[in-house]
Amino acid sequence: MRIKVFFNNSCSICRLEINHYKKVSDSHLEWIDITNNQDALKLTSKSQEELLRRLHVIDNGEVISGAKAFIIIWSKIPKYKLLSKIFSFKPIYILFHYAYEFVSYLLFLKNKNLLK
Repeated sequence: MRIKVFFNNSCSICRLEINHYKKVSDSHLEWIDITNNQDALKLTSKSQEELLRRLHVIDNGEVISGAKAFIIIWSKIPKYKLLSKIFSFKPIYILFHYAYEFVSYLLFLKNKNLLK
């Protein structure tokens, strides 16, 4: 089953990173832009603000966000599989989680104007 990845294509930093992942991934990942996408809201049961605030994936019917979503993406890309294992290690995951929350909040503030 494919993992659905919900990302903000209107954010230049997000787009740059996701475009890289698109190039190195295979068909295990389905990329869904959340910009003006009502289907993304329905599929995730998240608000536009929640989707803008963090990266989300749907894996086996479960909506997962933030640092854990990145680990799931990395685990499906051979080039990043080791990275997913390293960042899953609890002490490193905790640091990664807080670093991600800080950076994603700054990106959210930068892109907050997309909210209607």
